[in-house]
Amino acid sequence: MAKRAMPPPISTPNVVPMVDVMLVLLIIFMVVTPMLTKGISVDMVKTRNPIAMQAADKDDAILIAVTRDGRTFLGTTQMPPDQLPSKVKDLLVNRLDKMVYIRSDARARYERVVEVVDNLRAAGVDQIGLLTEQIKEKGAAAAAAATP
Repeated sequence: MAKRAMPPPISTPNVVPMVDVMLVLLIIFMVVTPMLTKGISVDMVKTRNPIAMQAADKDDAILIAVTRDGRTFLGTTQMPPDQLPSKVKDLLVNRLDKMVYIRSDARARYERVVEVVDNLRAAGVDQIGLLTEQIKEKGAAAAAAATP
């Protein structure tokens, strides 16, 4: 019986599966990361005729959130409203766009929103955007389509 010769061992690693896994992880992080940095989630007030504010979606936009229970957040950092003037002044120093956006929960006390606006005015902010969501009317679209 002839003894079969074994092939020589392969000394190079197979990196193709590792590259596949790394690309999948990269795609997952690219999709998830923007969702994590948008700030605090609140149920905004719904309106029929909102004004589009595309600049609020920019990464460097200054967003202040007022939650249902009255907590105030600058970006994702919780802080009392009376500390907003100094922090917002620092953020606005070398910016051309001086707009500050407020995302308030629909059930937040109006007093808290006014307190935030008052503190922004104390910081010298003249341009304040109140963010809302547009009402998606299902019945109105069906009625318009049925009208001759």
